[in-house]
Parts: sequence; structure tokens; C-alpha cells
Amino acid sequence: MKKALFIALALVAGASSFTANAVKKKMVMAPVQEKVEPVVLASSSDSVSYAAGMTMTNGLVPFLLQQKMDTTLMSEFVRSFMENVKRGDDPKMKAYVIGMSIAQQVNERMLPGMRKEFENTPDSILADLFYRGFTDALMKDTTVFTLNKAEDYFTEKQKADKAIREEKLYGANRDAGKKFLEENAQKEGVITLPSGLQYKVLVKGEGEVPTRSDKVKVHYEGRLLDGTVFDSSYKRNEPSEFTPTQVIKGWTEALTMMPVGSKWQLYIPYELAYGERGAGEDIKPYSTLIFDVELLDIVK
Repeated sequence: MKKALFIALALVAGASSFTANAVKKKMVMAPVQEKVEPVVLASSSDSVSYAAGMTMTNGLVPFLLQQKMDTTLMSEFVRSFMENVKRGDDPKMKAYVIGMSIAQQVNERMLPGMRKEFENTPDSILADLFYRGFTDALMKDTTVFTLNKAEDYFTEKQKADKAIREEKLYGANRDAGKKFLEENAQKEGVITLPSGLQYKVLVKGEGEVPTRSDKVKVHYEGRLLDGTVFDSSYKRNEPSEFTPTQVIKGWTEALTMMPVGSKWQLYIPYELAYGERGAGEDIKPYSTLIFDVELLDIVK
């Protein structure tokens, strides 16, 4: 159910556990009121208003649980909610609440993502200094770095550490592919194109050659260098249909050279396959791939 903006802001204020790290001065909260005045509904408008308020909470508790809020502390949530409602037009309160919202996003999403990015590298992201750099930038404190200098330094280290991590994790995989292609190029029947794509004609077709915009029907099987089959339309007994531009570059190049009725074996370097990122669990970054591709038809 749609909720008013002030409810969303109050939710963020009540849910954030990171406020002390994001601001330099805590806000003084009023003590929890133990006594709750009884509700008096003296008119129809009173009753409608009260019922409307209750109705607007429909679905809120599951949402709070998704935000990892301890719902046994609902009195704290209510206290924060009422303070935000009463001070909704106060610029200081707005700034404070927005700070809580940003703190939650940084603490739960941005920081964990950045930490993961620097795994298996010589460097790591330390939370306290990350937060200090974040707040110093906002307060225009350039004692250590100007913002431009910080961005340049971080970008340089990010790039260097990424190269170290990828060499550590996938260098052997990249080198194995390079060695395979060098040796494979010397085998009988293997043709190497300027792009680096290699292929061998298993069955020579005599039909039409597709263009980049034609829809083609193919059977195929894809393997890693160790023989692991990661995909096969033959096993599914279901040919695939697509245009050559919808697949990896190695396939695009081959399909626009193959006559219908052909069956080729493709040896695709990682640059023409899934590159530095890989695909799924089986295809690691920098993987050279082998495909048997049978061009069945051009779908008109």
C-alpha cells in the first residue's frame, strides 16, 4: 500500500543503526512517554481519520522486517515517527533524517560492494577511514586530499588492484587459452581469422549465407578447454533461433560466413567470447571456448 512521504522518512530514521558514524553530533531525543492518552472519537471525521491512519499501516510490519528492524522495538519507531511528523518542516530535522537514509544505503550497500571489489587484492577497505573520508569530503576538509586528488588516487589504485586480482585468480585460465589457440592454429584444417577467431569446417554447406540481420536456426554445443559441456541445444533437442548480433562476437563473425547446411567447430578467444567477466558459474573470466555450431536454416 502506498504510504505518505513522512512515513517513509520516519521509517529510515527508525531503521538506521549507523547514525553515530554518519554525523558528528547526536540528536537529543525526548524520553519515551510511558503513558498513552485514551483515544476520543467525538465525530464522524474523528472516526474516519483514526480508521484511515490504521488502514495505512497495512503491510508496513512486513516491510519493516525486510528492513531488518527489530519489531519488538516498535515504541522507538513510533517515537521517531511522531517526532518527524511534528517537526516535518524543520530544516535541521530534514537534514538529519536524510543523513540517516544515506548512512543506511552506504552501510548496507555501497560499503559491502566496495569491500567485495577489493577482495583478493593487496588493499582492503577499512570502514572507519571510509566513513571519515566520506564525511570530510562533505565538510570540505582537504587536509589529506582534495576531492579531485582523492578520485584520481582511488581510480589508479582500483585499476591496479583489479589487474593484480585478475592475474591471481584468472591468469592461468587466460594463459591456457592463449597456449591452446597457438597450438590449435597449427593443426590441419584449422583456419585463423584476423580477429583471432579460429574455425574448422566439419560439414560444408551449400546454402545461403546469413546477414547480420537475418534470424537463424542453429544447433550447437559449447565446451570449455577441459571438455566440460556448459550448454547444448542437442541435449535439449531444441534448436535455437536468434540474429547473429544477439550472440557473442565470435559467433556473429562465424554465422555471417557460414552457408546454411554447414557445421563448424569454433575456437573462440576470450576477447570474442565473454571477455574479462565470464558468464555464470561454468565460464570463468578470460575463458577460451569451443563450440560445435550447425547452421540449420535462415528463418524467413
